[in-house]
Amino acid sequence: MDSSGNMWNTHEGAFFSALLADVGLQEMFGEHQISLRSGSEYVAEGTEEAGREKRLNKVYTELYITEELRQEVHTQHELMQMETTTKTNKLHGTAIKNPDIFKVFPDQHRSIRVVLTSGVAGAGKSFSVQKFTLDWAEGLENQDISAVVPLSFREMNLIRDEQHSLLTLIQRFHPTFQKIPAEQLSVWKILFIFDGLDESRLSLDFNNSQVVSDVTQKSSINVLLTNLIQGHLFPSALIWITSRPAAANQIPPSCVDRLTEVRGP
Repeated sequence: MDSSGNMWNTHEGAFFSALLADVGLQEMFGEHQISLRSGSEYVAEGTEEAGREKRLNKVYTELYITEELRQEVHTQHELMQMETTTKTNKLHGTAIKNPDIFKVFPDQHRSIRVVLTSGVAGAGKSFSVQKFTLDWAEGLENQDISAVVPLSFREMNLIRDEQHSLLTLIQRFHPTFQKIPAEQLSVWKILFIFDGLDESRLSLDFNNSQVVSDVTQKSSINVLLTNLIQGHLFPSALIWITSRPAAANQIPPSCVDRLTEVRGP
């Protein structure tokens, strides 16, 4: 009886330890949601004077987004691209709603891990990212995702000469992740949003990059991103990259599961 009782206590203790750890992580993700909601619910509109912002949900207009064939994005002069993005051109591609960017449709038989969204300047790429993030943070859409982690190229340019692991890179811009143990990170469904590839000063080399597969292994930001996009690092993560057309070719077509284009409201 004593032996059996001790065994029960051991299993019970392990169960409650795991439960408490899970509750702690849920609280951390809850704090992260609050932080993202605070950071995405307002937007500076047009040429309003500095400091004037409006609620995103008040000014947001549904964007016309299409899923394109998985092929190389042609580098074109963006004025030419702007001219061809007309109402007539909206007949090309399959319309897709912003919240469904990672949804697998009935006629598709592969999971969607990496999405590349292109669009000319002012089409609404960053707007779509902000709306997706806000909807998740408010508990309205994509609640199967444990955490949305926005990391803009403009921000990462500032630390391009630093060495980071994936975990410390996340913590650098999202301090709530200081509480997450490294071994727990890959258990959760995380979406990384890399906005503004066209603003990147990073050298993304998908052919000769060092292989990194551990979220605690330090390397350059360039190497972390290429390994994350290729799936060597954190293969269960979702990746969303936005770019103007001229810069989109930096991502090899073989790494992209869904190619979309934002064509404006």
